Amino acid sequence: MDERRKENPKRKVELWAFDEHRVGLKPILRRQWAPKRQRPIALGQHRFEWLYLYGFVHPSSGAVVWFVCTTVDTDLLSVVLAAFARTVGAGRDKLVVLVLDNAGWHISDKLKLPDGILLEFLPAYTPELQPAERLWPLTNEAVANKHFPTLKDLDLALGERCSTLAAMPETIKAETNFAWWPTAAPANAPN
Repeated sequence: MDERRKENPKRKVELWAFDEHRVGLKPILRRQWAPKRQRPIALGQHRFEWLYLYGFVHPSSGAVVWFVCTTVDTDLLSVVLAAFARTVGAGRDKLVVLVLDNAGWHISDKLKLPDGILLEFLPAYTPELQPAERLWPLTNEAVANKHFPTLKDLDLALGERCSTLAAMPETIKAETNFAWWPTAAPANAPN
């Protein structure tokens, strides 16, 4: 990190978190109200077709960046990281430190990091430390107890929910901004 600061001491630094979430045609079931002595009915198929929601969150501001993808692998993550870097303006004048877990496609030697992105890995088996993990109950609200006949229908529902959540930074911040999460650069860091 210090080496990168020496390259450009006035470089802005932001701390983001990243995770991915699998959502499929097999329904997410939740409890729901029903009249007495009647069982609620939730349509669904046990079809094992999936989409993956890639979520980037800036817990201090509640900003989110979403990508709906068809798989998880190193090549796709390289493309998504490049698109994320362009979206948030990472590069020579802005460093984004991205906190993520140790999934195989995150730690692969084949992963191509765009300029301005630095990966910081959480300790193994610590999802409770990952702010991005707290996004998934919010995104699941749009698909819980609902039947989607095709992945395209599921993609549309997820896209709408992600757009809605992107316009709700206070809700995102309330869920992801842990008390111990740094809210600003250290005092000795240049702005």
